[in-house]
Amino acid sequence: MQSITSSTVLEVRHLTKLFLRPRTSLFRSPEHQVAVFDVSFSLPKGSVVGLIGETGSGKTTLGRMVMRLVEPTSGSIHFDGIDLTKVRGKMLRTLRKRFQMVFQDPYSSLNPRMTVRQTIEEPFLVHKALPDKDERQKTLESLLVKVGLDPGDLDRFPGEFSGGGRQRIGIARAIALSPDFLVADEPVSSLDVSIQAQIVNLFARLNKEDKMTFLFISHDLNVVSYLSDYVLVLYKGLNVESGPVQEVFNRPLHPYTRLLVSSASEKDLASGNPIPDISSGSGHMPPLCPFYDRCPEKVEACRTDPPPHRVSKEYGSGLAGTSWTHRVSCHSPLGETIFLEQERSDP
Repeated sequence: MQSITSSTVLEVRHLTKLFLRPRTSLFRSPEHQVAVFDVSFSLPKGSVVGLIGETGSGKTTLGRMVMRLVEPTSGSIHFDGIDLTKVRGKMLRTLRKRFQMVFQDPYSSLNPRMTVRQTIEEPFLVHKALPDKDERQKTLESLLVKVGLDPGDLDRFPGEFSGGGRQRIGIARAIALSPDFLVADEPVSSLDVSIQAQIVNLFARLNKEDKMTFLFISHDLNVVSYLSDYVLVLYKGLNVESGPVQEVFNRPLHPYTRLLVSSASEKDLASGNPIPDISSGSGHMPPLCPFYDRCPEKVEACRTDPPPHRVSKEYGSGLAGTSWTHRVSCHSPLGETIFLEQERSDP
């Protein structure tokens, strides 16, 4: 995690989300399900930060909290000097044009009764941008070209497009107002394999050519490795490991990360198949290690004490002048590794 600087677009600190479980009896106290627990990370300007983990790891919940679509239970989200968790009403609506989301399902994220023109034009009308119709028309046409569509598609309806075409429309809508960052929630998982590479390359081009900043959520390690500069690994809501993407994938420290990497064979990655479900077992809810029941390297401390946050390696100046460290939350990660320090939580 980095400290807040002028080159940091977003800073998430100790974000936690608990969902209330339905009561099974009138005589039992309400119980909570931990979706995300004490997650902290930064989003450097112009970077792609990948968020990986299998189904149920809390990836989508974390992304929706960043977008303020889900209210966090605790923690803070700092954007441009403002804590988004404390913003409401008109101020939040004003800020929303500066961070947008690309949703997983291109079929349900678009209104089938609105043309492509109406869909992409809507952000400009809501936020009163580009009042001149001719200028707005040119902008709409250039947006379609940027995402790989034809300007003549403006007056077509979403139902006339394939899944890849609809996702391109969703991306055009998200980038219409040139937001400071995008949250992309599994944007290729519902697409045909032949189309996935095209959309992934579109994201890569937007990042490289337009310097767009992304929080990219996926279960596909191959996509995350190709797109991302940094990566966070989530397991049942806990950030078990984070760091530069190649460092984490080439030298994973947490037993769960190593299991993910070893499970994602070259065949799985090439075909785009999801990571096998390896999360069976009841597990322990945070603050104790949720991977305890499945871990082949557990020690006695894993059963009784929360996993310490440890720093394996520090990196110098990185993307946009920021720095990043390889961190892991584990009592005994990769036994022979020498750790620089044990990180302490902020007071």
